[in-house]
Amino acid sequence: MPPLTLGPFTVAPDGVLQPREAGLRPALRFAWRGRRCEAEFTGNSLRLAAIAARIPSTAEPGSDRTGAFTALAALPRSLPPGWRLSLLPDHRIRLETAATLNTPPTATALIASMVRFALALDPYLDRLESACGTSSGTVKTWPG
Repeated sequence: MPPLTLGPFTVAPDGVLQPREAGLRPALRFAWRGRRCEAEFTGNSLRLAAIAARIPSTAEPGSDRTGAFTALAALPRSLPPGWRLSLLPDHRIRLETAATLNTPPTATALIASMVRFALALDPYLDRLESACGTSSGTVKTWPG
C-alpha cells in the first residue's frame, strides 16, 4: 500500500508521519468553535496554538474594552502549566502550548493531540467570549 498524504505529511501504512519535504516544519491548520488553530510539527513534538479572541475595538458599539483587558490580565493565572498567552499587535489573543509525540510520531497521535488541545481550550474560549464578545477571533470561511 502506498503512503497517504495528510496535508504536509506523508503517512506510512503503519501510521508513522514524515514531513513531505525534508527540513520543513509542517503544520496542520484547523478550526475549533470558529477559531483558527494550528498544530506545528517539530520532530517529536507539536506546537499547538489558537487565536482565541480579539480585544474589541473602541469603534465597536457597546464594547467593554476595560472588561476585556481585565479578563485578559486574569487569564494567565488560570492556564494549565506550559500554556502561554499572547496579545498580538492587532489585539488578537493567542493561546499556545506544546505536546510531546511518541517516537516515531503517528497520525493517530497527532490527531489525538489536536483534539486534547481543542477540548482543553474550551473553558478559556468561554471566558474570553463573555469578556470580548462572541464574534471576536473567529475564522473567516470561504466563500466570503
